[in-house]
Amino acid sequence: MWKRVNSKKVLAGITIIFGLMVAAPLNNDVTYADTQEELKEKRQELESIQAELIELNEDIERADEAINANKEKIKETELQIEKKEEEMEELEAGIADLEKNIEKRAEILKQRASALQKNGGSIQYLDVLFGSTSFSDFIDRFAIVSKITSADKTIIETYEADMKKVEKQKTELEEKLNELTDMQAELEVMQEETLGQKQQNEEKKEELETKEADSKAMINQLELEANELRQVGENAQAIVNSNNQKNIEKHSSQVQPVSGNASSIISVGYKYIGNSTYKFGGGRTSSDISRGLFDCSGYVSWAFRQGGVNIPASTSALSGVGKKISPSQMKPGDLVFFNTYKTNGHVGIYVGGNKFIGSQNSTGVAIANMGSGYWANTFNGHVRRVIN
Repeated sequence: MWKRVNSKKVLAGITIIFGLMVAAPLNNDVTYADTQEELKEKRQELESIQAELIELNEDIERADEAINANKEKIKETELQIEKKEEEMEELEAGIADLEKNIEKRAEILKQRASALQKNGGSIQYLDVLFGSTSFSDFIDRFAIVSKITSADKTIIETYEADMKKVEKQKTELEEKLNELTDMQAELEVMQEETLGQKQQNEEKKEELETKEADSKAMINQLELEANELRQVGENAQAIVNSNNQKNIEKHSSQVQPVSGNASSIISVGYKYIGNSTYKFGGGRTSSDISRGLFDCSGYVSWAFRQGGVNIPASTSALSGVGKKISPSQMKPGDLVFFNTYKTNGHVGIYVGGNKFIGSQNSTGVAIANMGSGYWANTFNGHVRRVIN
């Protein structure tokens, strides 16, 4: 970046030094426009970064909410797991007590069975009944057997019911405990992923904040540079204006006094003296004119338009406008023609004192001497008067 800034400053410096020769305002304006365009792009880039930062901050806020919610859910799940584990411990304690009761009932059944057995042989309930000695004894024995069988049946049914109840409770608790354990594992994975996403967002945010700072610094630098270039342009323009005034003062002494349109037609081009470039076909667009790019006929046509006179913009067409007069009758404002690469290949505007103003390929817009040297040798005596 600094190399680019320095190069522009060097260009601006060269612009000031050589402004009178290489179109200083143009070069500075182009540099300033480039800087303004870059400044606009950087501002748009900054706006994009800031918009992305706003969106990223919202993502981070949502991630924080999710993380906090997950923490609460994990904590709640852990408490539920602890509660279910306590219930499981209570149930296991209850199972132990029930098993003890079952063992006691089993012992009772064993004792009752032993009471109905004799020396290795099994005494069936029917044998007990038919072993009675009297009806009264039978009735007594039947009552005892009924009680024993009823009690045995109750013990067995209670045992089975208790076992089913315990197994059901145990199964339900194990299922709930497994469900809570799976939920806890899933929440922990989810939390880890959310934390990872937040970390990525934080890293991206840090990167964007760095870009934002760089963009702001670049914008500040470009604004300073734009101000410098604007000041350079103003200074250069002041120099050019001063030089133009000097040119007017300098060259007005070379021109015979004229009035009206001829005067404005001649003097309008002074601002381009030393500040223009010959361009074949130039002077026919506003862009060329603003940058001082003219060929000979383009310049002549433009100068006359500034005086309110419309004439063609080619040497061949200009050679037929107005009326032809002899060189001895020449006065400021007349068109003078020269045989350069062809007959009437070059044209200019006579300013008096054997001098003319025109756009020459070696100098751009300048006042040249047609009384001696190259222009004296190429002047063909063709003079045309467009304005009286």
